[in-house]
Parts: sequence; C-alpha cells; structure tokens
Amino acid sequence: MNLRQLETFVRVAELGSFSRAARVLGIAQPALSRQVRALETDLRETLLLRDGRGVRLTEAGKRLFDHGIGILQLVARAREDIDASRDEPTGRIVVGLPPSIARQLALPLIDTFRRELPHARLAIVEGLSTHIAEWIATGRVDLGLLHNPDAQPDLETTPIVEEPLALISPLGARRRPAPLPLRELPAYPLVVPERAHAIRRLLETQAARAGIKLDIAWEVSAVPAIIELVAAGHGHAVLPPSAVVQSEHGARLALRPIVEPRLATLLCLAVSATRRPTRLAQHLMQRLPALVREFTGPSATASRPMPH
Repeated sequence: MNLRQLETFVRVAELGSFSRAARVLGIAQPALSRQVRALETDLRETLLLRDGRGVRLTEAGKRLFDHGIGILQLVARAREDIDASRDEPTGRIVVGLPPSIARQLALPLIDTFRRELPHARLAIVEGLSTHIAEWIATGRVDLGLLHNPDAQPDLETTPIVEEPLALISPLGARRRPAPLPLRELPAYPLVVPERAHAIRRLLETQAARAGIKLDIAWEVSAVPAIIELVAAGHGHAVLPPSAVVQSEHGARLALRPIVEPRLATLLCLAVSATRRPTRLAQHLMQRLPALVREFTGPSATASRPMPH
C-alpha cells in the first residue's frame, strides 16, 4: 500500500465513480483502476463494487475509507507543519459549521480568509454539532463551531457566545409579544429538528426537568425548512434569533424569549485535543470568535459574549 493508491481509492469512494475521480485527479481512468486493483490485491479484499451507476464500498472498503481519510489528513498536516516556517500560513483547513450559523458566517469567513490568507485554502462543511464533533475527532474537520457540546476527552472546546432561545411563531396582532414561561410551552404545537440536534436535546432536557410534555407536531431536520413551516402556519419552533435573522420569512415571524427558566444555547469553538493545531488552524482559531460575534445577526445584541 502507498499513499498514491490510498488517495486514489478515497477519491473514487468519495465521488462514487472512476471517471469522475480520474477527472479530479488528472490521470487516465485505466491507470486509476490499476491503482485500486493493486490495493485490493495487496489487502486481499474487494474494496469497491462496480455497477451501472458507479461504485459503492464493501464493508472492508468502508473500514479502509475511514482509515484513509485520517491518514491523508495526517499527511496534509505534516506538509503544513513544514510550511509553517514561512512567514504566512499555508495549506488547507476544513471548518465545520452548524446550519443555523453557516448561512450567516460562510460569506464573511471566506472574505476574511481570502484577504488575510491568500495562499491558503479553506473548505467549509455543514452539519449538526454531534456530527461536527465526530468529524473533528476522526480528523475529517480541523476545527468547528458546536452548540452545547458534551464533554469529550478528544475535544477541546472554548465558549464563544451564549444566545437565548425563543419561541418562533407566525406574526400575530402583537408586534412585541411577551416572554413565554417554559411551563406554557406545551400549549404550542412545535416543529422541531431531529433528536441529534443540540437545541432539541436541550429543549427536551429542560422540559423533563420542568415535568412538562412538549407537543411535537412535526420533525424536520433543516432549520430553514422549519422556519418556512412556521411562517406558513404549521406550528411554532424554539430557535435562537440568529437562526431567523436572514430568512426571507423573518418579517412574518414573532419571537418570544423563553423564561422561567431562561433557555440559552452556548456556541463553542472546538478543536482536537489529541492533535497539535497547524499554524493555519491557530490563525483561524484566533479570528473565528470575533467573526461569530460580528455576523450572527441579533446575537450581537441578544447574546452574551463569553469572557476570554
């Protein structure tokens, strides 16, 4: 096994096609196929199953794919570490953002990155906080933003900002709706994300502590879709104000802060606790908190910056 074979296999698996991988890697498809066959021969396992629609991983292929991602990430970091002796950080960095933040932060993050780090490359991936935490732990993501992260030995987290949660409803007659005590929340049919979502977990934990049962009308994973359903009158949602600030439906929604107790989501910067960050990652770790506070909509006034 060598790195060229491993990279070829990973790219084919990611793209689901030999032809697409050949175009991305800039090599002829027959040569690419020979690399994968040599890897399969060396390991004495079938890694990819070919069909009319492309390729899919076997069980052995899935295991090697997970290892391969981590190995290639380590090789990339080794190169970046050598490059770190230069005056300007170089290399490639992958940042994970939750859906409620990605919509507002992606553009200013890319603009800042292009201005301050013109010789480095940035990739942004979107996912739930639980997924981003897993990606950081396995090396697929270098750093990320997480809502209410659980303590994990392989993650190092730094609080950035705390944002209150509010009941999001179709706009009624009152332009300034009063705060809503948590005990009254069961009166509102809710559109909520899946159970893996950090806000869903927080909401259900607090409801259980208060001895109340929530009225779950719909489960929808995507936050923009939740907001659209609320605006169309299909229920209510519990979200941070920043989740709706840039929505086209924002003007049709009313926000009622949840009180007694006050509910809030804590946004943290997370990195691996077992891998030393590259110079590029260190630079972004210093810049990202300020960008979050500046560009997450109402959180600039409704949220609490965490002390340094």
